Amino acid sequence: MSQSAPAALWFLVFATPVALWVVWSDLRAMRIPNMAVLALLLVYAAVGFLALPPSVWGWAWLHFAVVLVIGFLLTLTGGFGAGDAKFAAAMAPFVALGDLRLFLALLATVIVSAFVAHRIARRISALRRLTPDWESWEGRDFPMGLALGPALIFYLALASVYGS
Repeated sequence: MSQSAPAALWFLVFATPVALWVVWSDLRAMRIPNMAVLALLLVYAAVGFLALPPSVWGWAWLHFAVVLVIGFLLTLTGGFGAGDAKFAAAMAPFVALGDLRLFLALLATVIVSAFVAHRIARRISALRRLTPDWESWEGRDFPMGLALGPALIFYLALASVYGS
């Protein structure tokens, strides 16, 4: 893996609470708060500045811009929610360019797994009684935060063990 193991570990510590907040918020209200997006960007800005070489830290901001543009194009076509696009863009600087293929494979796996788990979970009446106000149980839309947050956590966990 291309991501620095020590940097990935620091990122993991500070990004995990934000990623879990996104999962919970998207399940509960079918929206990813802008504050969560900003919090993740602040984690990268502060922790990355301390944990990465300046050139690596600086160039990774380009990842944010590229994913933001792609995300908004997908939003315009109806293929992606705006909150999902913003959060994916905020995640992008955490992923080393050399790990892009690995991350995309991981993301695809997590999306499929999260989708299946969500569709099964919403059919379990005991679980629905525990969370009766969750909007994600209703409707056809999938709470993509349920996949995006864990994908970031899994990637950072892997990179903290197997990174350079």
